[in-house]
Amino acid sequence: MSRPTIHYSVIVPAYKENGNIRPLVTRIFNALRQYDSPVPADQVEVIIVDDNSRDGSVENVQSLQQEGYNVRIIVRTTERGLSSAVVRGFQEALGDNMLCMDADLQHPPEYVPTMLAALSPSSTFVLGTRYGKGVEMDKDWPVHRRIISAGARVLALPLTTASDPMSGFFGIRKEAFLKARGLNSQGFKIALDLLIKANVAPEAIAEVPFSFGIRAEGESKLTGKVMIKYLEQLAELYWYKFSGLLVVLFIFLVVVLVLLARSFLGALDSSQQHK
Repeated sequence: MSRPTIHYSVIVPAYKENGNIRPLVTRIFNALRQYDSPVPADQVEVIIVDDNSRDGSVENVQSLQQEGYNVRIIVRTTERGLSSAVVRGFQEALGDNMLCMDADLQHPPEYVPTMLAALSPSSTFVLGTRYGKGVEMDKDWPVHRRIISAGARVLALPLTTASDPMSGFFGIRKEAFLKARGLNSQGFKIALDLLIKANVAPEAIAEVPFSFGIRAEGESKLTGKVMIKYLEQLAELYWYKFSGLLVVLFIFLVVVLVLLARSFLGALDSSQQHK
């Protein structure tokens, strides 16, 4: 008997997250096996993209495979980084509906069925948003993390209509992903990069409100270097989206200055002739 076709892929970028892999995978499939799950568990695969952690993650995944879970691990030895790991996972995915989530359990696995089901030919992007109705934004975060998160969101608002473009809990259809060009593999917020460079229309974005969970194992990846990378990414995206408009404005200003200069010189010549 042949195995069911995989229609959904869950991509999990990971670095030294071995302690979270088992609870993450088991909770994902437990949610998918609930009677009211809109997505069949046997049509879903989980892909761990590990940046050569050497922390037992490979052995952990092998154990889960032996227990019947459809999970596999890709170990990268020549590159690192969250965004490039997500892109690699999307490239390797068998499903046409692809979801990205963190390994640290802050993106609740119980939301996976709803997130996957929100993807369709008309909704090519789904975003887990912390700004939805009934959600207390980052309630378990310290004040400085809340300020950083809110500030980062405000800086991105001119780029997209999405309510939470900073979210790392998002999904995209394969056909939309393949349209993206020039993705920033060094960037920190790959969802924002994809929204802009895959040219996702506002009406094609589905949003699912969720509340952040609490990190169970491992350490936060938020550092000063990461924040600088984000600012660099923002600068690149602003140029990518608005460079044409900036060129038009520059040409317009040059033309206006030339006309003003000609008018001024004409008036100056006229006044000199009347002396």
